[in-house]
Amino acid sequence: MAIAKGYAATDASKPLTPFTFERREPNDDDVVISVRYCGVCHSDIHQARNEWGNSRYPMVPGHEVAGVVSSVGSKVTKFKVGDRVGVGCFVNSCIGCATRDLDYEHFLPGLTQTYNDVEADGETPTYGGYSDSIVVKEGYVLSFPDNIPLDAGAPLLCAGITLYSPLRHWKAGPGKKVAIVGMGGLGHMGVKLGAAMGADITVLSQTLSKKEDGLKLGAKDYYATNDAETFKKLAGTFDLIINTVGTAIDWNAYLNLLKFDGSMVLVGVPEHAVPVHAFSVIGGRKSLSGSMIGSIKETQEMLDFCGKHNIVSEIEKIAIQDINQAYERVIKSDVRYRFVIDIASLAA
Repeated sequence: MAIAKGYAATDASKPLTPFTFERREPNDDDVVISVRYCGVCHSDIHQARNEWGNSRYPMVPGHEVAGVVSSVGSKVTKFKVGDRVGVGCFVNSCIGCATRDLDYEHFLPGLTQTYNDVEADGETPTYGGYSDSIVVKEGYVLSFPDNIPLDAGAPLLCAGITLYSPLRHWKAGPGKKVAIVGMGGLGHMGVKLGAAMGADITVLSQTLSKKEDGLKLGAKDYYATNDAETFKKLAGTFDLIINTVGTAIDWNAYLNLLKFDGSMVLVGVPEHAVPVHAFSVIGGRKSLSGSMIGSIKETQEMLDFCGKHNIVSEIEKIAIQDINQAYERVIKSDVRYRFVIDIASLAA
């Protein structure tokens, strides 16, 4: 087995620290990737701190992994040494299924997460992209378009697909009024992607502090949700609302902003349950829905879309030694708009 270096969480209450571990031996259908960059997702913080109650330690987080192929198994046909590739939120799927569902695999039982999970053998831990290498089955490796840089492209593998999938599914496009709740790592990708699809994008953020950025990235309107007048003015306005916020807010107030037959889609995950009143949805035949990442097929589609439209994440690169400070800044919304770890810093 190859020795890998990275950073790991060893306990919910402790900071991430340097960690040396063994990567599994590559099989003939595996791709070995030299990791160059890894995005920092708020999910990494939830998992490292066991805020969802399912954490396994030691844990090497990271599911926005961008790198270069260093070797391939004998049966690999899609990739060769030197290719620019990525790994997203899962590295296997439908383990118990007779055939792989290319469209809905991320919703089916048996999904193997890139980290905080175990491989198909039920024993070997999966470790993520806060490390210098990763071994992944060919079918779960993604190709970066030539014009997408690996550093700013890394967050597309979670933040990008998390917004692309509901925008596509709920048919965001010309003539559709779409609100993005939250102007953070997820939200700013929703603005860029929705605008590129031709939708009329409005940002609903707690304050107007990021208004200039939102408009520059493609939003047509920007409103502060700490102003009660916003909810009066925008009542019945939107065909689609995508809520990226990972903290508890009043969903009922936002449901009131939907048109008849409108939908609010949740992609952020608050730690605790949020109450919803029946009258918030039944009066206008409104829907409260959820969406989770995307299949490998859809994620590649998203990357190709981003290549066509020159869409990348707005990033701040950090050394891996600064990861604990970065976590605190994410919690304070003190990043515009996604931290990306330069894995070369592991050698420092």
